[in-house]
Amino acid sequence: MAIDLHAWNTPNGRKISVALEEMGLPYRVIPVDITKGAQFDPAFLKISPNNRIPAIVDPDGPGGAPIPVFESGAILLYLAQKTGRFLPADARGRVPVYEWLMWQMGGFGPMPGQVHHFLGVEDERDRRYGLERYSKETRRLYGVADRRLAEVEWFAGGEVTIADFAIVGWAWRHERHKVDLAGFPNVRRWYDAMMARPGVRRGFEVALS
Repeated sequence: MAIDLHAWNTPNGRKISVALEEMGLPYRVIPVDITKGAQFDPAFLKISPNNRIPAIVDPDGPGGAPIPVFESGAILLYLAQKTGRFLPADARGRVPVYEWLMWQMGGFGPMPGQVHHFLGVEDERDRRYGLERYSKETRRLYGVADRRLAEVEWFAGGEVTIADFAIVGWAWRHERHKVDLAGFPNVRRWYDAMMARPGVRRGFEVALS
């Protein structure tokens, strides 16, 4: 049975479409038009109490009963555990996956997201302050990523994991972040390798809106 993916064409939505494609799970997209406030619909609230996309409903959840899951990081962990893929089996191997997944959730998402916001602010004084603050932090995070990828092929080590799926959703918007990947060659190498994967390409090509 197909998983329902409630999403929109955003970095967080793309994390999940990429993961579903890479894991070979059947799914259907249910667009949630956040430009029209659809995320506040009472029916969606039952699935995602925080009124945010993405969210999924797996009709074949634990014990065979349907289960809703909200928050993109939680969804990635759920899907990895469901399929036994893209999450190492051993506890030591899982630690860097957790670390880099949380790094994305706590920083490499919220900070570039603020850049997106302030680019659209009309007041020059407000825009200048916000862009300076959040662009600086966004570039710092790209630097963190670049140093990590100088040591390993993928964020958690020697194989692709859900941490890479989480991070590529936001790296996909590097041009909107006003970041030239030429200045971060290790990120560039990783990004090109990710986007060359058939499952990742399908995850970005599927219509979410």
